[in-house]
Amino acid sequence: MKKPTRREFLGKTIVGAIGAGAALSGIEALSLFGQQPVRPQMAGAQQMTADRRAFTAGRYAVMLDGAVAGWVQSAEGGHAAADVASGASVQRKHIAGVKYEDITVNCGTGMSKPFYEWIKASMDRQHVRKSGAIATCDYDGNVQSTLEFANALITEVSFPALDAASKDAAKMTIKISPETTRMVEKRGARLAGAPAQREAVQKKWLPANFRLQIAGLDCTRVNKIEAITIKQKVMENPVGEMRTAQKEPAKLEIPNLVISMPEQNAAALVAWQKESAMHTRPGNHKPGKLEYLTPDGRESLFTLTFQNLAIFKLTPDKMEAGSENIRRVKAEMYCEEIHFEYGSGSTWA
Repeated sequence: MKKPTRREFLGKTIVGAIGAGAALSGIEALSLFGQQPVRPQMAGAQQMTADRRAFTAGRYAVMLDGAVAGWVQSAEGGHAAADVASGASVQRKHIAGVKYEDITVNCGTGMSKPFYEWIKASMDRQHVRKSGAIATCDYDGNVQSTLEFANALITEVSFPALDAASKDAAKMTIKISPETTRMVEKRGARLAGAPAQREAVQKKWLPANFRLQIAGLDCTRVNKIEAITIKQKVMENPVGEMRTAQKEPAKLEIPNLVISMPEQNAAALVAWQKESAMHTRPGNHKPGKLEYLTPDGRESLFTLTFQNLAIFKLTPDKMEAGSENIRRVKAEMYCEEIHFEYGSGSTWA
């Protein structure tokens, strides 16, 4: 039998490849015109992929006791995690216990009254457990999934640092400690009762708009205030057959108030610091109030009231020869109580 030459072999191979390509094009054309496809398994896989397409998580909403509490800027945590234990001799591993992460949300103004009331009650040591969910929505507001939580306590409230030169939007950070959580997939349903996205309301809270008042002091020259974070300690009590941890509030940690102002305007602070260092008596304590204002300064969005402020440290800026910066001092004051109030302009319902 005569062997084909190299030219004949290549010619047959190219013709075969062209024929196979034409056949595949014909199959695709049949499927495009509605005729029965040749490979139904692939079509079914494509249909499943189309039904389960990924989505862009554009918005997050907080729900409390079945009602929408408002949109938040970000949300994370809340998922179940377990410790892994192993045997002493043979490395056989098993789940030792399930715990649920804290949920952290960042938000500004534009939340509901029940949400702010929950924060107020926690800071007043009147702890309230709430059940709700974090709803993940697309940009059209359609719910894609929800993280449901039960019997949650607020364990941390952080107010932003203030700076008279800042132009960024302000936001507070809330940490929620639930007893249990559950991820539920809900696709296609629009979030019922959700308010319109209120960017204008959220953007009007700026770190540059604030007013500080301390009895006997002129605080009009205060230009910076460090972030204020109130933390609630929580004790866990495992009960029941599943050893589910019931959470109980313990100690409430009150932070210091730290402010900065020009040294030439700090004479009253220096006198207060000297008096406090020489005479540690209750008479040196002062009340105070910090207001987070709207841009026009006419309305108070949030108010923190301080009880029994006392200065314990006064630190001037680092001395540098030739520096053109205004010399400032930083005052640190401890506080025994902080109470939270919210104004009507900060809520939507």
